[in-house]
Amino acid sequence: MSIQTLRKPSTTARPIGRGTSSRPRRNRTQFTRWALTIVLALCSLTVLVPLYVTVCMAFKTTGQAVDGNAFSLPGPWSLDGFVQAWTLTNFPRSFAVSVGVAALSVAGTIILSALAAFAISRNWDRRLFRYSFFYLLAAMFLPFPVVALSQVSLSGMVHLDNPIGVAILHIMFQLSFSVMLFTAFLRSIPTELEESARIDGASTGQVFWRLIFPLLAPMSATVGIFAFLASWNDYMMPALIVSNPALQTLPVLQQMFQTQFSNNYNVSFASYLMAMAPSIIVYLFAQRWVMSGLTQGAIK
Repeated sequence: MSIQTLRKPSTTARPIGRGTSSRPRRNRTQFTRWALTIVLALCSLTVLVPLYVTVCMAFKTTGQAVDGNAFSLPGPWSLDGFVQAWTLTNFPRSFAVSVGVAALSVAGTIILSALAAFAISRNWDRRLFRYSFFYLLAAMFLPFPVVALSQVSLSGMVHLDNPIGVAILHIMFQLSFSVMLFTAFLRSIPTELEESARIDGASTGQVFWRLIFPLLAPMSATVGIFAFLASWNDYMMPALIVSNPALQTLPVLQQMFQTQFSNNYNVSFASYLMAMAPSIIVYLFAQRWVMSGLTQGAIK
């Protein structure tokens, strides 16, 4: 009996030692989580605070916007700023132009990028396709201001100094990043699916449009969101390319009417809120597609 009683403390002492050694790890994990939570909260405030001020100022009257505090809630809530901004900027026309440019940019970017990525990924052993991919990656480091003068001259020579020319340039400047995303995603799709389709008599075009392109739906959504945000928020390219002020996009028109908004802060903030509302709504509804497309494209 004495031997058994001596063995019991030795067996119970091991889990106690393991528990004490795991406590510092748990503490470090909790500290890391709290630190990340604080950092994310601070980063969120840099976006939420300006958005809160924009909403509050947009729904105020002219007197409240000038004399009141920017962080105070409107009292009473007013839509006068939205009505004046709607009239001054001719919002329906400029909104239609921005939507048209963004729609052409998104559609063209998705289709051209998917075709180029499919050709590159399935012909990677050939130098021409491999070097074409490296060439497109190098174009990512070429910003628009560097080639702005040449693009303005060329668009005027071919009579594309209009929203269509802006959409084409948006597609060209989004092509590099989009091809890189599509190429990474296509490498995760097994080639056995294409081989079985070719055995059944499918051509290359049929393989792409009926088999591959539907499988690219998550990445197509991701590329479309990035293309839409880049096109909708762009100011420099439409300002330099479009020669007719009546066909300008929303960011350019807001800058053109900025002098009229100088004393009417509620009108200016209402105009800004109407201009950025579509991009916020689109991203809120499609953010899960963005995350799923990026994570699936990162895994081979």
